[in-house]
Amino acid sequence: MIRDTHNVIPVTLAVLLHAILFSALVVVVDFRDRSMPPMPLAIKGTIVTENAVVIPPKVKEEPAPEAEPEPQDKPPPKEDDTEQQRIQAEEAKRREDARIEQERLNRIKQEEETRRQKAAEAERQRKAEAERKKQEEAELERKRAEAEKQRQAEVERQQRENERLQREAEAARQAEIDAESQRLEQMQSDAKAAYMFRIQQRIKSRWAAPPTAKPGIECVVNITQSPGGDVLSVSIGSCNGDSAVRGSIERAVRLASPLPTPDDPSVFDRNIRLIFRPEE
Repeated sequence: MIRDTHNVIPVTLAVLLHAILFSALVVVVDFRDRSMPPMPLAIKGTIVTENAVVIPPKVKEEPAPEAEPEPQDKPPPKEDDTEQQRIQAEEAKRREDARIEQERLNRIKQEEETRRQKAAEAERQRKAEAERKKQEEAELERKRAEAEKQRQAEVERQQRENERLQREAEAARQAEIDAESQRLEQMQSDAKAAYMFRIQQRIKSRWAAPPTAKPGIECVVNITQSPGGDVLSVSIGSCNGDSAVRGSIERAVRLASPLPTPDDPSVFDRNIRLIFRPEE
């Protein structure tokens, strides 16, 4: 007889599935109360396929294991013990929460202390930097003031030196001017003396002594002349001679006109005052 292979394979799979199910039902954990009497387990099943019915083999029922007796020295927990355990558990949880909270607070306090220390250190460094800059600025200001003081002292010294040199230069220049003035005065004096000597000689050459003239005649003669030397006026001042002598001197001056001109025009003077001494 030929079997249909298409039907055998599903039957085999069904058998294996029921066997696994059976094993799972047998291997169970008994969570029942130990104080309850054990109850026997009996599983019966029938495997039905499309073409055949497979009757599973009989399983030998084994007695359930007896519950182990509770130790006599440990009575079952009472309701008060359970409440006490709950309270203890809550107290333990509270202490644990308090510990965690305290750790959190300590950590926050430590972080705050760290931030405070860092802020204090930053402030200290800032103040130190500010103090350093202040000292540098003070030192720079001191050096600047010292340099300004030295510069001012140098300016004053240079000013005093310039004033000294200026005084010396002015003194030297004044000395040159004075020397030149003296030289010119001397030249003019010499030129004027020569000029006056020539005038006196011309007047003497025109003078005719009167009979009353005595030796030692000395008379002051004031003459006004034109730029060309013409005598415009003549007068006799103090004189130790008589009127005849005075008149003779006046006539001599008029006869000497025009008077000699000086070699140096700067010594020319319209008003001449000379002392007439015939013996000189």
